[in-house]
Amino acid sequence: MSRIAYVNGAFVPLEEASISILDRGFLFADGIYEVSAVLDGKLVDNEAHLARLQRSVGEIALELPETLARIEEIQKELVARNRLASGMVYMQVTRGAADRDFAFPRGVKPTLVMFTQEKDIVNAPAAKTGIAVKTVPDIRWARRDIKSVALLAQVLAKQAAAEAGCQEAWMIEDGVVTEGGSSSAFILTAGDVLVTRPNSNAILPGCTRKAVMALAEERQIRVEERTFSIDEALAAKEAFITSASSFVQPVVTIDGRPVADGRPGPVATRLREIYIDFARATGR
Repeated sequence: MSRIAYVNGAFVPLEEASISILDRGFLFADGIYEVSAVLDGKLVDNEAHLARLQRSVGEIALELPETLARIEEIQKELVARNRLASGMVYMQVTRGAADRDFAFPRGVKPTLVMFTQEKDIVNAPAAKTGIAVKTVPDIRWARRDIKSVALLAQVLAKQAAAEAGCQEAWMIEDGVVTEGGSSSAFILTAGDVLVTRPNSNAILPGCTRKAVMALAEERQIRVEERTFSIDEALAAKEAFITSASSFVQPVVTIDGRPVADGRPGPVATRLREIYIDFARATGR
């Protein structure tokens, strides 16, 4: 059965889904995207993702073509039509199609595209083995808090990681970690403090990051928002990443050097279990 996608008001087979070559998302990366996880056929922490979508489009003066309530209805319809039990719903809104000109066009309706992708997030082998990380310079623009479709720097970072046999890249700026190519970065210090970089224009405000921080604090795990270096990460008890597409995954090596004993640590492992329980209990 062909996957069903959503394009500007219509549900269509994925192979028939198309947009104009004049779409500003294609020509200028003038658009925003968002990804919500699906577990047991239900959307995970979706309210946070829709709120971030609304914030991002607001930061670039882009109107959503549908209400958030309608967007959630479309998400759920896609999950149902594709019989998706585990995976993601991808959403992208652009400024629409118009003759190529840098300034915003007038009277153009934004483009809204959505599709699903199947992935067994819970049983991912990397959750048991841990992942390898490669560090790369952070060459992105100054507004990383906006979830822009302009992802070339992340593509290059993750390609460099893949060529090095790693599963994620950690981007470095001014001697400290900003974030992963498609994830938030955490370490657990020798003093049992979870450390992650504070939200600012320098990083994307991760939805899974926020939920994991709250779940950790509920269990009396101290969380500190500050920057950290690779040397501090290599001296840490544990390191891990969070994202909608991976939940919580331990980091066991950085640039070929082990973190602690080079195996997934108990805190990251437990936080993954707690997050999965949260996802199942709150999915809708």
